[in-house]
Amino acid sequence: MPTSRTALGRPARPVRAAPGRPARGQLRVAMAAGLLLLCGIPVEALDATARTPVPPAGYRTAREALRSGVRDYNAGDKEGAARALEYAAGQGHALALWKLGRMYAEGDGVPHDDLKAFEFFSRIADDTTDDGPDAQNSGVMASAFTALGAYFLDGIKGTYVRPNPERAYDMFNYAASYFGDPNAQYNLARLYLDGTGVEADPRQAARWFNLAAEKGHAPAQALLGELLVNGQGVPKQRARGLMWLSLAREAAQGRKDDWIVALYDKAWTAASEDDRQTAQAQASQAQTQVTGSARRRR
Repeated sequence: MPTSRTALGRPARPVRAAPGRPARGQLRVAMAAGLLLLCGIPVEALDATARTPVPPAGYRTAREALRSGVRDYNAGDKEGAARALEYAAGQGHALALWKLGRMYAEGDGVPHDDLKAFEFFSRIADDTTDDGPDAQNSGVMASAFTALGAYFLDGIKGTYVRPNPERAYDMFNYAASYFGDPNAQYNLARLYLDGTGVEADPRQAARWFNLAAEKGHAPAQALLGELLVNGQGVPKQRARGLMWLSLAREAAQGRKDDWIVALYDKAWTAASEDDRQTAQAQASQAQTQVTGSARRRR
């Protein structure tokens, strides 16, 4: 197996520092540790191109293959899109690797295969350089690390990818700290809240929830609001907690977010009239800030 960033080692107290860029040289050394030793599998195991047939070279460049794949995908020809994307992925194109990873993870036009998805995302992580995030690909890289964190958290049944909460922490922490990815920040906060892969620390959970909440991440807003309402890990601030719950409630979509609605209803029912009015006034101002933050990230 090639040296892999999926073998990222635990940095020393990474989350206690400001949530800016971590020391890249130290991370690079830590990332060279041994998924090989953990899994005991052949070198080809993390090489997605070794598992996915690559079509004959019918494109002049990987970029041309990517454009063709995107056109085919948007036209509904997902089989053709996968062939073109596989060619671009074989040339190491990050966006093609990411798109194929998402397609296999969701069974979108290709057979659902979490292991293939894991391997495509791993290629992106392994190819990340120490020169800082490429602005064009930073979102793709952050998404890949976050997806890898989820796979390490639960493992992939019947494969060499075993549940490894500590390694999930490393993936989420890297994407959250270096890329500022709200999904990674939310997942990292959940680990701290539940004590999974790291010592339980509600204060750190609140910190990471807050960073994601300020970017408009509704589940983070809901759980931050609950922590503030109850004073768990942070000083009790009922009105501010209700404000975050109100924003999360406004953003809730469908049955998957019923739990957000339930948290909001419980907190609203128990709140005083003064807290409700204060929360409503704060929510209006906070929504403007959250919207501005989301626009700047695009």
